[in-house]
Amino acid sequence: MMAELHELSIAEAGALLRAGETSSVELTEATLKRLEQTEPLVHAYTNVLAERALEQAAAADAELAAGTDLGPLHGIPIGVKDLLHTAGTPTEGGSRVLEGFVPERDAEVVTRLAAAGAVLVGKTVTHEFAYGQNVPPTRNPWDTSCYPGGSSAGSGVAVAVGSAFGAIGTDTGGSIRAPAAVNGVVGLKTTAGRVSRRGVMPMSPSLDTVGPLTRTVEDTALMLGAIAGGDDDTVLDEPVPDYAASLTSDLAGVRVGVERGYFFYETVSPAVRAAVDAAIGELDALGAEIVEVDAIEHIELAAPAGMAVLVGDTSEWHQRLLRERRDLYVRETRVMLELGELVLATSYAKAQRARRLVQRGMRAVFESGRLDALAAPTLPITTKPVDQLSVDLTGEGETALSAFLHHCFVANVIGIPSLSVPVGFDESRLPVGMQLFGRPFGEPALFRIGHAYQGATQWHEQRPELAAVV
Repeated sequence: MMAELHELSIAEAGALLRAGETSSVELTEATLKRLEQTEPLVHAYTNVLAERALEQAAAADAELAAGTDLGPLHGIPIGVKDLLHTAGTPTEGGSRVLEGFVPERDAEVVTRLAAAGAVLVGKTVTHEFAYGQNVPPTRNPWDTSCYPGGSSAGSGVAVAVGSAFGAIGTDTGGSIRAPAAVNGVVGLKTTAGRVSRRGVMPMSPSLDTVGPLTRTVEDTALMLGAIAGGDDDTVLDEPVPDYAASLTSDLAGVRVGVERGYFFYETVSPAVRAAVDAAIGELDALGAEIVEVDAIEHIELAAPAGMAVLVGDTSEWHQRLLRERRDLYVRETRVMLELGELVLATSYAKAQRARRLVQRGMRAVFESGRLDALAAPTLPITTKPVDQLSVDLTGEGETALSAFLHHCFVANVIGIPSLSVPVGFDESRLPVGMQLFGRPFGEPALFRIGHAYQGATQWHEQRPELAAVV
């Protein structure tokens, strides 16, 4: 039975386009129809650009018919998080503070997507300025009473339900990987400096990254190939490889580390532990060498050091707006911004030194174990009902925020890539994710491992049984 158009991967849709078996207009119409059906339930978008998308799709069809092929994203409907500037289209960062703000130019990533021929379906929902303090309307399609992840949840949900073939998110402490994990999709936190942050509303210049969410590792590789690089000061001068070339099913010679103390600690849920252990076992069966590694020195400093940097940096960017439009912020966001102004310069300096210690500890593990990747649960728990978040955020028990930071923040703190892939479900059929940490600019190794795993399993093919609203 052939999948409906909105259920296809980017690679599958691209193959049909080039074979003349579908068109970009048909793909876009199917995506917009799915969006119309699902939005009343999941609220993934803050701004739908239907007319613009259909115009771009028609242009893509004309270009492809004339022999102009801009690459694997040409004619593919994509969503973009509402932190990225889009010229002529409101970019409000999920906040009344910037209500009505229309940028004059696109973010570099949006420019690169356009150059790759992608069709922009709309802007996806984010927490207010990605801070994670408010609860937006977006809901998890596997259980619409549940939290859909971090500030890139709109992008993750859109991909999960088929109202985008892929989407762009940002990750400062787990906000791509967490939505990927709890929505059963793939999410990549890129190496710091791999993808341009020009035109992206910031939190912390040294923690922020931009990356894709998709249904498959292959699609993630294709999207990164389109958006990586740039010539602005947020990008490191590092060649962009052909990421698709790393996609093989052979894991011979690949070494994957597993650290049990920090990432598999006692509050990791049994279902998450079992799913990730099974996934690691599958990597072993595929030929990878699994290396049990000792404790990562100083890793316990990652979350406190990262938070000191994050709150200080974010408050600095918002300083003028906080004074001019204080009452327009969500109360919880305003409190965090005010808190950030109390971070001492000495504390900030100590946090930056602590980051170097964490980096040194992780590098030592990769070097001593000759690792290509380190495998761990993306999150220690699956999602929770939204009505429990107010309790969780008081600090009692395992909170949504602490779960993100404990498992995800280390990649941001030291600037390495991390890929989250779906590896199963808990007893309530809520998705579980496994993340693969890599060396700086080591995305090809992560793609190789993740793609081989998906070639041997079907977790990424599972779709939420979300009733369409007719």
